[in-house]
Amino acid sequence: MYTEGVLPAPEPDRVFDWKKLKWIAQDMNSSYPTTIVVNPDTPCEAFLPTAPPHSWAWAKHAKQSDGPSDAAALRTLRVGGPLQGPVAHGLACGAHLIVNQGRFWNALAYHGHGYRADRRTLRTWWGITSRQQWQSQQRALLATDGARPVWEFTLGLRRALARDTGGRVENGAWWDTAANVLHRREGAPTSTAETEAHIKDVQHLIGRITRYEARMRADGVLGEGQFVGSVDAWDLGRASCMARWGVSTRYGDLAEAEAAVVEAGYRAAHCYASWEDFSAGFILGRCLHFDDEKFGSWYQEMVTVHKILTSDPGSPWLNIPFR
Repeated sequence: MYTEGVLPAPEPDRVFDWKKLKWIAQDMNSSYPTTIVVNPDTPCEAFLPTAPPHSWAWAKHAKQSDGPSDAAALRTLRVGGPLQGPVAHGLACGAHLIVNQGRFWNALAYHGHGYRADRRTLRTWWGITSRQQWQSQQRALLATDGARPVWEFTLGLRRALARDTGGRVENGAWWDTAANVLHRREGAPTSTAETEAHIKDVQHLIGRITRYEARMRADGVLGEGQFVGSVDAWDLGRASCMARWGVSTRYGDLAEAEAAVVEAGYRAAHCYASWEDFSAGFILGRCLHFDDEKFGSWYQEMVTVHKILTSDPGSPWLNIPFR
């Protein structure tokens, strides 16, 4: 057995699963060895008895600390994980989801929740059951094809208005511009009813975006007068995570993961001005995708992670330049 911080780098033909301390106390039976080796071939190697009467000691420690809680926490590998440079930057772009799960933000040699659990997660949430599907999803996220095009179109209208006006964009002007552009745009729906329905949908989206931004200002994610310029961060942050999930499920290898996280970081730096800017884009994208203006856990979890990553002295966002 290995503790999390000294797990060997992933190999094609060897995988790991999580076991909590209570498993040793309760579920190990006579078919198991009576002694286990923890962190073999490392400076912290230990031979520990498991059979009765030692089971009670495992049970006692299980009550005190039974492994990762999945609560949001900033955890850093001080040995074996990059702390500076392009790989660290790309890994930090995926920190929202990794920190939210209490995993090491800079573990490129990623084991996640264990091989079977991560395969199950990719199958359930992403429909990924093969290397080819993982590669296809990785490419789509890096190309920022995962979010709905209408989100980026709508935000792009406001960016253009802000450039023209030199600053703040009133909602009324944004609404009117959306209607005018959709009426004129080549390839827009041809019938009046379809066009008006499209306009109505975009104007409804404008309302959703502005309400989320107002809440993010109230919660300290956005500064006064700031707005989200793009939700590409939602794809790029997940691309950084998808690279690691590919490693933990053995759909990808370390070389592929490194190339993907570096590209995610490069694209993020091209699109955003700062970690805070990137974070706001990620949070808005996640909420547009999942939250439906409930301001529930899909939103609250990311606000918690944002505050950790923008305030903890050990945060990569405070120690790695965004550009």
